[in-house]
Amino acid sequence: MMQPLPRRAAEEPRPQQPDLAPTGRIGTIGRTTERRTARIVGTLFLVAMVTSIVGGGLIESVLKAPEYVRDAHENGTVLALGAVLELITAVSVVGIAVMMFPILARYSENLARAYVSYRVLEAAVVAVAVITPLTIVTLSQNLSAGGSSDPSTLQPLGAALVELRGRMTGLLVPVFFSLGAVILYWVLYQSRLVPRFISVWGLIGVALLIAYNLLETFGAAITGGLVLGLPIILNEVFLAVWLIVRGFRLDPVVGVGGRKLNATLNAAIGNTR
Repeated sequence: MMQPLPRRAAEEPRPQQPDLAPTGRIGTIGRTTERRTARIVGTLFLVAMVTSIVGGGLIESVLKAPEYVRDAHENGTVLALGAVLELITAVSVVGIAVMMFPILARYSENLARAYVSYRVLEAAVVAVAVITPLTIVTLSQNLSAGGSSDPSTLQPLGAALVELRGRMTGLLVPVFFSLGAVILYWVLYQSRLVPRFISVWGLIGVALLIAYNLLETFGAAITGGLVLGLPIILNEVFLAVWLIVRGFRLDPVVGVGGRKLNATLNAAIGNTR
């Protein structure tokens, strides 16, 4: 007589995986690495912010003078210091991108690559922009060595260099920065690696920065327009301090609505390659 088959134990329900959740679990070593990464990224954000503001301020203080070509060699130290600080900015920006890549790639490799690309382009433009004040110093030294007090022969070239630098720092750098920032804050928002209010704040700040640069590009006169850039500046400082003190959220999740839009962004980026 055949024995009845034993009843199969009820299968336990499988836990649902969050949308775009990171692959693999974070072990003790991984947690330590992410904590260190967060501190480094936060520090680089602060370094990039300070060196960008101070370095740009030093250079602009000389180039906005009426006789900047004639007097540039006398202010060579100021311009050289500003150039060094801006190069530190460029290196810090690349450092942020490199350190963030493995974090962002856990959610979307395409978006992570795009973020690194935009930040590298931003750093490259900053580095090229450094050449212009140093070139003006050389022009000023040649003018001084020639014994002429009339800079009119070199003034047009100096003006062209200043305008070129203005285009790079006032248009290209904000464009590449904004594109990278949109990607960064979008992934941070969906993954909740940091509290969402930081990501929303960042996205709003980027939108205001883009609006300000578009208005300037089309020649619109804006009273107190720099105020539009203040939210993203404060946001980056806050984000930097948060990463240094608190770090990334170790068990992030992604909202249900994030997968479709993120997949659309991935497909768009993939189609451009």
